[in-house]
Amino acid sequence: MFGAILWFAFPINKPGDTLLQNALFFVLGGVVVISALCVIYFRNPIYSALALVTALFAVAGLFIILEAYFVAAVQVIVYAGAIMVLFLFVIMLLNLGDEESLEDRLSWAKRVAVVIASLFFAEVFYITIKLVGSVNAPKVTSGQPVGDPKTIGELLFTKFLLPFEVASLILLAALIGVITLVHRRSDERSHTSSDT
Repeated sequence: MFGAILWFAFPINKPGDTLLQNALFFVLGGVVVISALCVIYFRNPIYSALALVTALFAVAGLFIILEAYFVAAVQVIVYAGAIMVLFLFVIMLLNLGDEESLEDRLSWAKRVAVVIASLFFAEVFYITIKLVGSVNAPKVTSGQPVGDPKTIGELLFTKFLLPFEVASLILLAALIGVITLVHRRSDERSHTSSDT
C-alpha cells in the first residue's frame, strides 16, 4: 500500500514505462496486500511466517520495478532470508502451538491492535490525500541515484546514523527478551516435572 502511495505521489517519468510495468506493479502490490492480510488472519504462526516471506519477496519485486536493484537484493537476503529464519526459530523455540492459551493472553491486545491499525490507516489516508493533491511533489528522474549502495551508505552513516543505531539496540533488546522468555519457560517446565 505504501508503494502505491509512492507510485502516485512521485511518478517516475521515463520513456521506457510500459503497460507491463504498471500491470506488474499492481499485481505485486496486490500480492503484498493479500499476503499481509494472510499474516494477520492465519491462526498457525508457521503459515503466517510463510505469508510474510511471500510479502517480502513481492516488495523486492516492487523495488526491482523502481530500479532499486541493491535494495531489492538486500530485501531478499536480509528480510526474506535471515530475519525470517530468526522468526521461525523463535516460533519453534517458544512452541506457540497452543492456540487456546495464546488467545487468552492476547485478548486485550486485539483491541489495542485495532485502535493502532485504525490510527495508522487514517494517517496513511491523510498523507495520501495531501501528497496526491500537492502540485509541488518532487519528480524522480532516471538519472538520480535511488537505490545504489553508495547513496544508501552515505545516508545511513551520516543523516540516519542515530536511527540506525537505535534500531540495532531495539534488536538487541528483543534478542535478550527472547532469551529471558525461553529461560523462564524451561525453568517452569523443570519445576512442574520435579513436582510430579
